[in-house]
Amino acid sequence: MIRVAFFDSKDYDRKNFQSDKIEAEFFETKLRRQTAYLAEGFDCVCAFVNDTLDEETFALLSKKKVKLVALRCSGFNQVDLDAAGKYKISVVRVPAYSPEAVAEHAMAMLLTLDRKIHRAYIRTRDFNFSLSGLEGFVLHGKTVGIIGTGKIGQAFHRICEGFGMRTICYDPYPVGGFDYVDLPTLFAQSDVISLHCPLTDKTKYLINEGTIRKMKSGVYIVNTSRGGLIESESLLNGLIEGKIGGACLDVYEEESDVFYEDNSEQGMNDDVLALLLARPNVIVTSHQAYFTKEALAEISRITLENILSFFEKGKLVNGIGTA
Repeated sequence: MIRVAFFDSKDYDRKNFQSDKIEAEFFETKLRRQTAYLAEGFDCVCAFVNDTLDEETFALLSKKKVKLVALRCSGFNQVDLDAAGKYKISVVRVPAYSPEAVAEHAMAMLLTLDRKIHRAYIRTRDFNFSLSGLEGFVLHGKTVGIIGTGKIGQAFHRICEGFGMRTICYDPYPVGGFDYVDLPTLFAQSDVISLHCPLTDKTKYLINEGTIRKMKSGVYIVNTSRGGLIESESLLNGLIEGKIGGACLDVYEEESDVFYEDNSEQGMNDDVLALLLARPNVIVTSHQAYFTKEALAEISRITLENILSFFEKGKLVNGIGTA
């Protein structure tokens, strides 16, 4: 029996990751050097987006004789792959599970913020049916700049075309069927900018004080990818100055100790996030764009297949690091 330790787990993980071929134990704590000791006696650890797999963590996992790290997510910016190789621990991921789920959430956030649906919902529950301050704009005919044309970016592209929007794209690895421009052109022409690219050394703080200055006044920014793509203080300043018309954030650069948790009792210790949440032209969701029953089922299926392929067949399926 393969013993698997699931970190940063929630009730829905316990529900979805059921198999008679693995012995699973679920830990609510995140995986990091302070908690890696919990991997004692396990063959594999299953990690999520806000776990920290740095060199110290890999060193400790190696001492515990862990052979595989199975990410139940597509992004792997939280993983030190050099350290994985150094300590001979293989790493696998879920490269795609439901691109439509993330793309649909991106559009849902954009529509909600644009048409002030969140504010209207609160008003009408108080029997306030005034339209004052709820004016939006029509998406049809507007230009949307899509940064990253992988599966999620392509799904968002299809949705935007369905709304009659003009689409322009940027990706260092272009594919056919898209109107590609360079980043300065995308920033200058876009009424809406939606981020669908991975977080790497080259894309970190892609949205910053300098790039914001190149954008159209009143631009809406949508981020359902990784928080580190946006320099949060620059975003906040752009919103305060009116350069940015609105922001839809499903991710945040310092989300690891905030998102997926109930902080209603202790309040918010992150001043920048608190100020963003206080603004009427900002919507924040808790990294939930993927959170559909279809995506959860696909994540669990692929993750379990990755684990079983490694231990039963000796095959590294969907690998990003090899021992």
